[in-house]
Amino acid sequence: MRMIGQRQTWLFTLWSWLVIWASLWVIGCSSKPEIIEISGTKMGTTYHITVVADQLPPDDLAQQIDQLLSKVDYSMSTYKKDSEISRFNRLPVGQPFTISQEFADVLHISRQVWQQSNGAFDPTVGPLVNLWGFGPTATGEAIPSVDALDKALNTIGFEAIEVDGLILTKQKSIVLDLSAVAKGYAVDRVANLLEMLALPDYLVEVGGEIRVSGFNPDGMLWRVAIEQPHLLASVDRVIALTDSAIATSGDYRNYFERDGVRYSHTIDPRTGRPISHNLASVTVLTDSCAEADAWATAFSVMGIEQSKKLAEKLDLATYMLVRQKNQFLPVVSSDFESYLD
Repeated sequence: MRMIGQRQTWLFTLWSWLVIWASLWVIGCSSKPEIIEISGTKMGTTYHITVVADQLPPDDLAQQIDQLLSKVDYSMSTYKKDSEISRFNRLPVGQPFTISQEFADVLHISRQVWQQSNGAFDPTVGPLVNLWGFGPTATGEAIPSVDALDKALNTIGFEAIEVDGLILTKQKSIVLDLSAVAKGYAVDRVANLLEMLALPDYLVEVGGEIRVSGFNPDGMLWRVAIEQPHLLASVDRVIALTDSAIATSGDYRNYFERDGVRYSHTIDPRTGRPISHNLASVTVLTDSCAEADAWATAFSVMGIEQSKKLAEKLDLATYMLVRQKNQFLPVVSSDFESYLD
């Protein structure tokens, strides 16, 4: 009788655990993930974040994201007089300046792209941008004289920036502008935060630069639109992405015209003049949004032939729209072709 009683007790215990496990399994299968939408303004633009959360996120997630973006903005905004970059730009030649790790990270990415693009990407191009009337301290709207261009060209050159750990020094009177990388870097920082919080399904967008991971609320790949360069922007193509970053640069929104000539806001630091080729926009896909951001700018400067050749050499997935009379024709690198299926 004792053995029968023990067996009954054991069977009852096993049955209880099975009931509990089955109940938890049903609850887990029937529960839907929480869709979190966070948006705001920062870095002179807007940001939008979508998170598909299978677990409860921190109550202060929106605040953590806002603080992170504020930190990047305070570090690299040329519009803030007390930002890191503004304080460095005011320093005399040769005076060392201690920078944050974020600043150092962006400088490292900038240097890589500057070197690989043979100077087409140069974060010291600011004086030329201002000279042509497009920068935060624009010096005029008329066409600069040859003398003014030569003078401005003598004040640029990323080779004048020396970094030793977190100590930054300039060897000539240059002005840094990291806006061509900062938004993409901010996207990466937010994405890294979400992954650290075990929230692997997300779309992060800051000022048009995007990084996605995992799956969208429908359990599918994220669908991202590539804009067509019209005055009233329309979608040129929609691609499905996961675990990727995407950035686009173009000359179709910010320009002026003089005597029938169109002057783009994209300045070639090698010549000191606005680009004049027919490459209207460049979209780049990489793992890092900061790198995609920088390369989109570099390719916009280089033009179609140089960009296509370098994209193939570096295995960069690139989608370019070339202006042909009244239409835009796509040119893609080999690594982008798989996204066209």
